[in-house]
Amino acid sequence: MLKYKDQLGNIIKLDKKPLRIISIVPSQSEFLWDIGLRNELVGITKFCVHPAEMFKSIERVGGTKNLNINKIRALKPDLIIGNKEENEQADIELLQKEFNVWMSDIYTFDDAFEMMNGLGDIFDKKNQAKKIVDEIKRTLPEVENILKGQKTAYFIWYKPYMCAAKNTFIDNVLNYIGLKNAIGNLKRYPKLDDEELKQIKPEFCLLSSEPFPFKVKHIKELRDKLPEAKIVIVDGEIFSWYGSRLLHFTEYVKQLKKMLDV
Repeated sequence: MLKYKDQLGNIIKLDKKPLRIISIVPSQSEFLWDIGLRNELVGITKFCVHPAEMFKSIERVGGTKNLNINKIRALKPDLIIGNKEENEQADIELLQKEFNVWMSDIYTFDDAFEMMNGLGDIFDKKNQAKKIVDEIKRTLPEVENILKGQKTAYFIWYKPYMCAAKNTFIDNVLNYIGLKNAIGNLKRYPKLDDEELKQIKPEFCLLSSEPFPFKVKHIKELRDKLPEAKIVIVDGEIFSWYGSRLLHFTEYVKQLKKMLDV
């Protein structure tokens, strides 16, 4: 009997290395594919779009927060990989009654490294996972504090406006690259009305490409409310995916620095 502890402290007991895996978190699906579990992955979500080959070839089991439980049952997974924030607690509790479920809980880069190494251990892919983690760790310091303390609002939703506050992975990312979260006194993903936006007076507004797909028209609309702020659309996957997509993080942040002209 093999025993593993997930990031919520749950103990997962396995008779053998899992051969049928369902991943219900996009960033973790990409990571599992990248460490070589291409035959073992039998289910992903409709948002697991990277890489394209995986998205096209693997059965989809609904959205991260709208899982098709019957389809999951039909696929008979040995192990399901989820995340506390991305997946609904009720869905996870239901799945835990029938299947082995390994949950991540990620707020920092170190949490992400722990997740990747932990999954590498479960699937006998330690070397592959370590190679990815080591490369991310090697390049990350190049962008530590590369942006110099500008007060920044990171937008994830429109109507109502919602921004990432503290106790989020995005907040950790902003702080690491040197930005000051304009709503760092708040928690999670608060809604902000026009007056509240004006009160926080952000110098930068970063409009994420996901989960809401901000466009140029939204820049124009927000500029009317915050005429002194520099407003740009950013790649939400870079800021919020905590698997092997972090291999692209350093280069993207260097480009963002040029984009923001700081």
